[in-house]
Amino acid sequence: MQRCVSDWRNSLRVFRENVVIPFAGYDHPARSCLVRDLAVQGRRTTVRTHAIVKIAFVVQRYGTEILGGSEYHCRLIAEQLAAQHDVNVLTTCAQDYVTWKNAYPEGTDRVRGVTVQRFANAQTRDIESFNRYSDWIFNNPHTRDDEMEWLRRQGPWCPALLEHLERHASSYDILIFFTYLYAPTVLGIAVAPGRSILVPTAHDEPAIHLGLYRDVFSLPAGLAYNTAAERAFLRSTFDIRTVAEDTIGCGVDLLPPPMDDPPKRIGRSLPRGGNRRRAANPSQKSTNGSEYDSPLHKRGAVFRRRHRLHGPVVLYGGRIEPGKGCEELIECFSAYASGGGDAMLTLMGVKLMPLPEESFIHFAGRLSEQERLDALEAATVVVVPSPFESLSLLALEAFAVGTPILANGRSEVVADHCRISNAGLYYGNQDEFVECLKLLLADTKLRAAMGRNGQSYVNHHYRWEIILAKYEQLMSTIRGPAGSDGNRRGHR
Repeated sequence: MQRCVSDWRNSLRVFRENVVIPFAGYDHPARSCLVRDLAVQGRRTTVRTHAIVKIAFVVQRYGTEILGGSEYHCRLIAEQLAAQHDVNVLTTCAQDYVTWKNAYPEGTDRVRGVTVQRFANAQTRDIESFNRYSDWIFNNPHTRDDEMEWLRRQGPWCPALLEHLERHASSYDILIFFTYLYAPTVLGIAVAPGRSILVPTAHDEPAIHLGLYRDVFSLPAGLAYNTAAERAFLRSTFDIRTVAEDTIGCGVDLLPPPMDDPPKRIGRSLPRGGNRRRAANPSQKSTNGSEYDSPLHKRGAVFRRRHRLHGPVVLYGGRIEPGKGCEELIECFSAYASGGGDAMLTLMGVKLMPLPEESFIHFAGRLSEQERLDALEAATVVVVPSPFESLSLLALEAFAVGTPILANGRSEVVADHCRISNAGLYYGNQDEFVECLKLLLADTKLRAAMGRNGQSYVNHHYRWEIILAKYEQLMSTIRGPAGSDGNRRGHR
């Protein structure tokens, strides 16, 4: 294993000197991407008529156990595109992003109809050592080698995945890299930039201002932004030279509203397959006789009963950690509770920080996708406390089931969702959090109106047919009329 790491370090030197656009303005030549023409297969589906494309998604982790973040986003897109195209996922064996410890077995797997090839990481991460190194590099003069060392320490460090890309990149028509931050994207995107699409999932944070990321954003042929705010930030920060780009985001499935129930449930963000109810036009009504057709069914009753929740429920879903704003959320909610508030703060997801033993906090744990939907329906308000978001699937999923949100106003992306949709409020400090929450909990008509607005917002901007059409157009533009991109990146 040590020899493998050393070999890849030699490859890094070659990448820095011959492939990646130079650091700090040095005028070194960048290697143009030479790719052979690939035959376009003529198969069609009954839904869409695009030629089948062989796609490789490159992402740091992948699996049904990983909910939230860019990995969940990647899985949703991969599963949807797999209905029409030959989709493969190249990823590591890690399940835990803190240590990057190998958890999944190496080799090929099938996950919800998608072929997944996993490669073992060469090392784990010492998070305390990495945090100390990050504090130093973000606040002191340093070299490009220092940044490459930071990238290695951050992980996941997976030479086997990168070596696979170097050997087999020409066998894929399109490479789609999810999230700008990690080594598989930073190093992998330089292998075949002329066929690469970057889904940055980016926001303004210290790491993005490191010099090595200038290369990441200048190399790929395509960029798929999540929101207009992300696009504006990145275009103002980097020299972007794409062949094609678009603001795309992620889709949310549209489901029929229950008969004789208020029209509050038309969607959720779920992958293809699995145990889910039939997707349909939101104007249709279900006639399958399920419990959701009964006028006796109350939204979220199953979840509330299982978790013994009575009264207003304020729900958060995702990684429960300080970086997601959870410490601040608990402080704000404590202020609300100390003022006589009777709502319950319910946290679903992976707990990565200690939680205070308070009667107003309920930890629901990591939930299945069905339970997650039930929780979103059971919530009176969904809270999005993270100050750093590039899309926020939590917000979109809440909108889709007709539940209003209360968001951290420091996240420009989520504040924009609230302003454009009129489906949520956002706060700038603790006092505003308390007052906004009181307003939402007290005004049933306001919540109902916001719920309808959120569903309309998802219906107009985040239906899967809209999202997939944008990906199809992006891939088609990059591949060109003949399905080849060998003549497009000579200026690199």
